[in-house]
Order: sequence, then structure tokens, then C-alpha cells
Amino acid sequence: MAPTLLALAHWSTWAVCAVIKLPQLAAVLAAGSARAGLSLRAVTLFCVFLFSFLVFLRYQIYYGYPLQTYLEYPIIIAQDVILLLFILRFSGNMKRALFYAVTFGGGWYMLTLRKWIIDLAMNLCTFISAASKLAQLRCLWQTKDSGQVSALTWSMSAYTCASKLWATCCEALTFLFLTLYLLMSL
Repeated sequence: MAPTLLALAHWSTWAVCAVIKLPQLAAVLAAGSARAGLSLRAVTLFCVFLFSFLVFLRYQIYYGYPLQTYLEYPIIIAQDVILLLFILRFSGNMKRALFYAVTFGGGWYMLTLRKWIIDLAMNLCTFISAASKLAQLRCLWQTKDSGQVSALTWSMSAYTCASKLWATCCEALTFLFLTLYLLMSL
């Protein structure tokens, strides 16, 4: 039963991640304006967080982790890139798209030039992600406006975090028990 619950956690997380940005994408498209999406300040924070997703994804691929442990990241990254392109298009800043593409592409390549670079980037990734979230919360507090962030989006985000945490703990405990069993059988 545990493998079934673990598979269900993975699949449900991927399914939620596949639709988590759709409300924001729909709001930007319906309004035909970047104002329905994010401010320039929020886009900058958004790009920092997107880069941390790219670092995490590159780290997982570099070290050969199983796809099921990080499949939600390419899904979220694709939606974030589409959202960023819509925001840039509607705000009249499509020239910035090339800058972001070169920056993200160059970063993707440079991360694996040396092993220490990817390891350092991954260690800094948690700090960067936390700092960008704190900056987003500060911005929300100052403006007293949550923009297009709905309770549904927050709920979906909380679910994906909780299910990934649960799945990671289950996989770690399974590994621990198997290791202890093998050590005891020697």
C-alpha cells in the first residue's frame, strides 16, 4: 500500500503543478495586460525564483536523481517561462525576453562547468528562494494587495509542498530501513 500512496503523491503533485499557474496565465491573457499579472518588482523576484528552480533542476539532472523526484520542476518552469513571456509582451518589453533567455541559458550551461559551481549554487538556492519569498511577502505587506494570488493558488502550492515533503520522508525512511536491514543481516 505504501508504494501506491507514494505513487499517488507523486502523480497528484505533478497534476497540481501542471495547472498551478493557469489562473495567473488566464488573468494576464483575459486582461491583455501585464497589470493583471505581476508588477515589474514582482517580475524581478519571479525571475530570481525561476532561476532557483533552474538550479535545482540542473542539480538533479547533473547527479542523476530519478525523474520522479523532480518532474514538477520542468512543468513549473515551462509555465513560468510562458507567464514571463506574456507579461513582457503585454508590458511592451519583449526585448527583455532575449536578455532573460541568454541569462537563463548561460546560467544553465555555467552551472556544470565545475562540480563545485553546481554544489555551491544548490547550497545558495535555498537561501535565494527564501529571500525572494520574503521579499514577495514584504511587497504584499507594503502594497496591501495580493494581486492575482488566490486562495486556490495558495492551497495548490501548499498541497504540492506537503506532498513532496511527505514523499521525500517516506523515501528516506524506506532507504534507512533497507540500509539497517542489510547491515543487520551481515
